[in-house]
Amino acid sequence: MLKTAALFPASLALAVTLLIAPARAEEVTLGDPTLTAGIPGFGLLTEQDLATWLGNPDHHNPLTVKLPKGLDAAEANVYIPADNPITRAKIELGRQLYFDERLSSDNTISCASCHDPEQGYSAETSFGIGVRGQQGGRNSPVAYNRILSKAQFWDGRAADLEAQAVGPIANPIEMGNSHAASVATLASIPGYKMQFEKIFDDGVTIDNVGKAIATFERVLVTGPMPYDAYDAKAKFEKVFADDLEYLDEEPELKARYQGLIDATKAYPMSESAQRGMVLFAGKANCAACHAGANFTDEQYHNLGVGMEVTKPDVGRSEVTKADKDRGAFKTPTLRNIVYSAPYMHDGSQKTLEEVVDWYDKGGHPNPTLSDKMKKLNLTDQEKADVVAFMNEGLTGEFPVVRQSRLP
Repeated sequence: MLKTAALFPASLALAVTLLIAPARAEEVTLGDPTLTAGIPGFGLLTEQDLATWLGNPDHHNPLTVKLPKGLDAAEANVYIPADNPITRAKIELGRQLYFDERLSSDNTISCASCHDPEQGYSAETSFGIGVRGQQGGRNSPVAYNRILSKAQFWDGRAADLEAQAVGPIANPIEMGNSHAASVATLASIPGYKMQFEKIFDDGVTIDNVGKAIATFERVLVTGPMPYDAYDAKAKFEKVFADDLEYLDEEPELKARYQGLIDATKAYPMSESAQRGMVLFAGKANCAACHAGANFTDEQYHNLGVGMEVTKPDVGRSEVTKADKDRGAFKTPTLRNIVYSAPYMHDGSQKTLEEVVDWYDKGGHPNPTLSDKMKKLNLTDQEKADVVAFMNEGLTGEFPVVRQSRLP
């Protein structure tokens, strides 16, 4: 800096310093509607709309992301590739692509067709439906809280969200397109061409399509839910069990405890749901796999689902080629599970009651059944309590997302 000052006038030295200094990352909490609500305004995005948006340098600065309260306990699991930092411009481009049916061969299918915000970022059908009404072989997994997951799909065949995002484009049953054709389509739309060239050094490529959609999906996270409030209160009570009656002597601790109590009132659960919360981590054995802040261990388990047929879907073993993985599928998050029926990789269970019954009986016996599956002997009331907990305790808000406003 001393050498620079000696060579240039002070004002010019400052300008040079600002030019070479790295952009300071903006810190945002995911769920912030400004990240996902789209470019302000109405109607189709014009080139002028996009030029104004892209002309704001703040929209190109890397973002440092924080998770919402409750989910933030999983902060260590956040995965953002080094070569694909999150920026507002990239989120917005990904949002447009996520809802754009022009990525498909017949302009009828988008990412949102099978991962619809109105259907819990999933689909109400047992199997995904693609171009020309073709039916896939698996239920549509949810598209939220994926920032906490690296491998994607029920069988983990995609290494990351970037790979997952472009897979369906070339799948003959899903979007039925080719990567080359989809890139050509996007390059022919001035608004998309402008964004890709501003955001990426190499413009419109299939890799950059994947990076943009993956960035949008990473910021789709669920908000605080009743469990988060009750769990925080329970943990406080456990740590300070011997001191609760003396909190009047510790004003700061007392205020903190009162705040936790107030949070449970703001996010109430019925007595049935509260009993279900205890069962979930205990007798019902749910937390054996649905563990951690996102209620998934991100591992693959054979639950016996669909294994009674002659040629079952073998799941994870198609990827690993290991017999031990036969019939194993990834544990889904249970946050907002009430919105994403039907359940299981084959959509065979239509309600949470059916899911609990399945676990209660220990699944369908087969050679590679998970050792975590066992008969639970739950009473009818206990089953109802577990379902009440999943309905009430595990439900939070989705981020505000605008589906329209495309180039």
